[in-house]
Order: sequence, then structure tokens, then C-alpha cells
Amino acid sequence: MKEKITLLKDKEWSVTDGEVCRVRGFNPMGSSIKDGKVIAMDMTTPYASVNLECKKLSGEITGFITHKIDFINLWNAFKERGVKENEEVLISWSIQHYRNKIFKTLSRAMPKLWVMICPKNAFEIMTDDNYRPELKGEARFYAERPIAEWKPDVMK
Repeated sequence: MKEKITLLKDKEWSVTDGEVCRVRGFNPMGSSIKDGKVIAMDMTTPYASVNLECKKLSGEITGFITHKIDFINLWNAFKERGVKENEEVLISWSIQHYRNKIFKTLSRAMPKLWVMICPKNAFEIMTDDNYRPELKGEARFYAERPIAEWKPDVMK
């Protein structure tokens, strides 16, 4: 039986800081977007959960989305734009990539997810140097390059 890993608070998410994870599922938890505004179920329930695959962690990983901007960006990827059959959604959670050092001290109130739609298998290309070794240089770059991305304005 696989270990179940839950990422809710920053301390739990921090084990993935700067790492790329593949999103296997996006599950709004009673929240949605209407006319560009987030409609939340209540003030205590996370906006959504994501099922993840991360190289640093093994098991069934569930991450909870508790920041409005992170939810909007995931919603835009999955619900507005949509993910095609030959694409995958990757995220990177980080407090290390803020534009300003002051944002790091305020990180509890800041968005932390960089959301990317990439070509299928970009996750393997990004996380395993031995995957498709024939892809080198520019070809490898284009095989992992985001097709669409949503990065919070506070990140560089």
C-alpha cells in the first residue's frame, strides 16, 4: 500500500520547494470562478486539491490549494484553457523565487505556485537526465518548454 502524503501548510509543501511536480488531478472543493471572481465555499475550506507526482516524494500525494491566486492559475489551466491529450500540467511550489526579499518574510500571505502546461513527458525530461538522452540542446529545451504558464506577479 502506498504512503499517503498531504501537503496543506507551507511547512509540508516546503519539501518540494523549487521542484517540478506533475499534476495528475485538479479537484475544486466547492470553489469556482464566475465573472473573473473566486466563489469560495467558505473561509476555512481550501479552494481545491491537486493529486501530484513529485520525484522527491513517493506515494499518493495530495496538495491543498489555499491561496486565491494559486487557485485562479490552476483553474485557468484546467478549466479555462484546458489540457490537451498530448500535454500535461506541471507546478513548482516555491518561496525562493520571489522578486523582492521582503515577499519571503510575508510568504504566508503570498501565492507560491508556478503553473505550466507543457508537452507530454516534459516532467520526465525535466527531472531525469537519462530520459530521452538523444534529445540535446534546443530539441530538449523545446520538449520541456511550457506551452502556457501562469506565474504570480510576485515571482521572478
